[in-house]
Amino acid sequence: MPGATGRRVDGDADARWSYRGGVGSEVRVTWWGHSTIWLEDSGVRLVTDPVLRDRVAHLRRRRGPTPRLSGPPDAVLVSHLHADHLDLATLRNIPLTATLVVPAGAGPFLRRRLGADTTRRTVELAPGESTRVGAVTVRAVPAVHDGGRGPWSRHRAVAVGYTMHGAANIWYPGDTGLFEGMSTLGPLDLALVPVGGWGPTLGAGHLDPAQAAEAVRRSAPRHAVPVHFGTFWPAGLPLRRGMFHDPGARFAARAAEVAPATRVTELPPGGTLALDHVR
Repeated sequence: MPGATGRRVDGDADARWSYRGGVGSEVRVTWWGHSTIWLEDSGVRLVTDPVLRDRVAHLRRRRGPTPRLSGPPDAVLVSHLHADHLDLATLRNIPLTATLVVPAGAGPFLRRRLGADTTRRTVELAPGESTRVGAVTVRAVPAVHDGGRGPWSRHRAVAVGYTMHGAANIWYPGDTGLFEGMSTLGPLDLALVPVGGWGPTLGAGHLDPAQAAEAVRRSAPRHAVPVHFGTFWPAGLPLRRGMFHDPGARFAARAAEVAPATRVTELPPGGTLALDHVR
């Protein structure tokens, strides 16, 4: 694939999720904070781990606009069952025309919480399995992360990331620690890399800025955008800049050292990156 060029589209938050389709059109990626990412590729609209509200349990949105859909996605990609990635209130408001691509084992949980009609539009994928959404192939890839809903729940599924293959090759890791197979995911045009979290500590199965830079070194994408930081924070807890605001910049600085061939773009919540000339 010829080298893709990237450009940041400033002020795109005002456009919300407006859609410009058509095979061969530019690939556009909008980060709405945390792990909610809108992707347009080859006329297909995808959204990852959508949280379209300002509160999830004890977490509050502390930066960026509240995302609002202006059009239906073709598919929702859910990486694992944790509530900040699989938000039931958001999924209930996603149009029923959208396919739900979820980790293997997540189907029974969704049927119980969203209703039996969920079955006909749900695709469960284990690492290595794939499905087609229009002109885009979505493949589940490994993730090193706990796949349970949480300590209060017996529901479990595998945790996965996804690669998407249309005009561009894009990797969305979900939540993960480092794993050896990262070097086999490419060639990649873009990696949407988790670099932080939502609280004062970062538990196992997550990447800190230095580890995220190592993930980029291994996977060797042409472009990278840091995600999963600087959005949600526990209610009543004072913000800690080092854990909330700084991970994106720290990741970019470290990636410049260990993976200089990758161009890093730090987007604000609601900001868009367009990849041009991907064909």
